[in-house]
Amino acid sequence: MRIFLLSLGGAIMLAAAFAPAADETRPFSVHDMLAMERISDWQVSPDGRLAVFGVSTADLEANRRRNRLWMIGTDGAGLKPLTSAAGGDAHPRWMPDGRSVLFLSSRSGSSQVWRIAVDGGEAEQVTRLPLDVGSFAISPDGLLLALSLEVFPDGDTLASTVERLDAEKARKSSGRVYEQLMIRHWDTWRDGRRSHLFVLPLVGGDAIDLMRGMDADAPSKPFGGAEEYTFTPDSTGVVFTAKDDGREEAWTTNYDLWHVPVDGSAVPRRLTADNLAWDTHPVFSPDGKTLAYLAMSRPGYESDRLRIVLRQWPDGPSRVLADDWDRSPEDIVWSADGRTIYATAANLGQVSLFAVDVASGSVRTVVEQGRVRGPRVAGGKLLFGLDDLQSPVELYTAAVDGTQRRQITRINAPNVARSRMGAAEQFTFPGWNGETVYAYVVKPVDFDPAKKYPVAFLIHGGPQGSFGNTFHYRWNPQVYAGRGYASVMVDFHGSVGYGQAFTDSIGGDWGGKPLVDLQKGLAAALERYPWMDGDRVGALGASYGGYMINWIAGQWPDRFRCLVSHDGNLDERAAYFMTEELWFPEWEHRGTPWDNPAGYAKHNPVDHVDKWQTPMLVIHGALDFRVVETAGMATFTALQRRGIPSKFLYFPDENHWVLKPHNSIQWHDTVLDWLDRWLQPTMP
Repeated sequence: MRIFLLSLGGAIMLAAAFAPAADETRPFSVHDMLAMERISDWQVSPDGRLAVFGVSTADLEANRRRNRLWMIGTDGAGLKPLTSAAGGDAHPRWMPDGRSVLFLSSRSGSSQVWRIAVDGGEAEQVTRLPLDVGSFAISPDGLLLALSLEVFPDGDTLASTVERLDAEKARKSSGRVYEQLMIRHWDTWRDGRRSHLFVLPLVGGDAIDLMRGMDADAPSKPFGGAEEYTFTPDSTGVVFTAKDDGREEAWTTNYDLWHVPVDGSAVPRRLTADNLAWDTHPVFSPDGKTLAYLAMSRPGYESDRLRIVLRQWPDGPSRVLADDWDRSPEDIVWSADGRTIYATAANLGQVSLFAVDVASGSVRTVVEQGRVRGPRVAGGKLLFGLDDLQSPVELYTAAVDGTQRRQITRINAPNVARSRMGAAEQFTFPGWNGETVYAYVVKPVDFDPAKKYPVAFLIHGGPQGSFGNTFHYRWNPQVYAGRGYASVMVDFHGSVGYGQAFTDSIGGDWGGKPLVDLQKGLAAALERYPWMDGDRVGALGASYGGYMINWIAGQWPDRFRCLVSHDGNLDERAAYFMTEELWFPEWEHRGTPWDNPAGYAKHNPVDHVDKWQTPMLVIHGALDFRVVETAGMATFTALQRRGIPSKFLYFPDENHWVLKPHNSIQWHDTVLDWLDRWLQPTMP
């Protein structure tokens, strides 16, 4: 099979041409998915006229993605490359004067801050630190940088961290000694370093560790970024999110907001000591008088509803904004006049954009359909990313009320035009206890209602997640549609975007309500769409979805022709002692295994292996420390010992996800071949 990869410049030229004829297109495949240019981290200039953003392209030869920066007018004019390095340019941020952009680049051999003028010229290096810069922010006065660096928290200088790392490489023994959890996290073993925030004058000088002595990370690991810290409006301090709970780090979600002066003259001051749950995403109002942030209220629950909290700065009272709004915001941004906060939130299978009135707390929908990402204020309008089940992320603008929406980038127009995709449709059905449950169907490519099609039944992870109206790069239903399958995706009880009570309902009931919803959802889809072949159905899932596949194998053993379990637990009791974020199983199973053993035994797949009979493909990554690799090996062992047709795909260089391009191709080829083997009558 040929692999098509276009440079962004080529994509732009092709976008101006007419779409290819039907006989020049092909059904969507993993190769088309990898060929998509991924737009990210768009930032609007201070005057609202320009936007700079990152675009990553798959480099199959290097088996990685390469990123460069592009710029466009917020009116859609003047799209052009801003950087031309062969990889590594990311995280653009505007200088306050709007004349240049700072960004991270690895072009010097390590990740450092660089500057480039927006009217052209070569980039120049700004920082020359002995350690990689993870992220950064620019102070409002344009004089300071806040930087995240990996350091040993008890070290005096950056050089001391370098010396200790060199000594570690030079020592002959390899053992490490730990005295508390976590010993590893996500895909990385702990070596004593922490992500600390430093302040560095742009004109030069020494970097000051604002968190000296704190045994905590800012931004948080593994997914936190620059959204977790900000300068104060007067540029004299930094507000950041961090968890500083000592030995309880592995079983608490108590992330707090902290404030520290930029000169390091005082230790960080905890701002949210009264809340023992998660506080994050600090954003100051345009007038600098109010700090908005997101907060959960229940300690230990990572999927609790986030609420918008407004605090009069610096030490005034706080209030929850729109407390009766039953959605959980993800991104928040202030309007230019400070009267509105724009927020994205999961919403009935979408991630919608909302406007929240600061005075009254009233909420109105600005953009409902699709997945809205990264809203930004651009003069008198909004700029945001938007994708759906048939299109990857492109940039859009709209009036503040959602009208006059306009697509301003068409980066992937040629890729989309070249690939035939399946039509998507959302439907509802009465699930557990008769409650309304939402689901999506994606039809096979070149759909013919007179034909019968096999079904790929996709089960999302989380479990507090969603298979909604978004263009996914790991579980994209269009890949199955391109192979001739109908995809069915049920947002069972526990999914996000349907109210917090719906999300909470899965706690302590992993194999109960969700299984009922999956059973009823598949039956509803087969009844609603008679072109689906109910005799040729395979079920697939990852993470919690992989757990559910293992649960289905013992609880619904005669329904599916085949199963695919990716990174799924077999034994929930054993998994507790092997994972890293202990707050997760302790909340989901209502305690520890010794305090509440029944909670771990209630819906434990390992106790029902005697009923297994369905052929299963098992997939696991060695660097998955969330669901450890032995869970996949144990699942495969059970299948083999019972004589059930099975296959094990193992990635020694992947974590909970499969990220490398060639591994993604192998993953999809193996999964689709497995489905074909059991669901396609013409396949051997």
